[in-house]
Amino acid sequence: MRIKRLNIAFALVPLLAAFSATAADIEGNWARGDGKAKVVIAPCGQNMCATNTWIKPGTPKEKTGDRLIMTIKESGAGSYSGTAFDPQRDKSYKLTVTVAGNSMTTKGCIVAGLLCKGIDWTRID
Repeated sequence: MRIKRLNIAFALVPLLAAFSATAADIEGNWARGDGKAKVVIAPCGQNMCATNTWIKPGTPKEKTGDRLIMTIKESGAGSYSGTAFDPQRDKSYKLTVTVAGNSMTTKGCIVAGLLCKGIDWTRID
């Protein structure tokens, strides 16, 4: 019985590792496609946070240290959906995120999903 449990546990390890790798795809350092911002995405409590680590001088309404709090769940391989809250502007957004290798696209929507904006990102070291 004990050996059978160990065999089952060892059989599950690759599945758990694959799930962890997929869930962590969004984590890391990212550069915005327009070259005006860099963020780090990491867990913060039960959510994920995108924190500005660098803002191009002269970029209005953004500063280093600003944080976006994302309440998201994986909705498919490399896809996440949920909401984002911007405490600096006191605004909430419907959010979808798609990660493919070193590329990420975020899409935030307001007004019941009628007004949306997408941003491309590239993973950086």
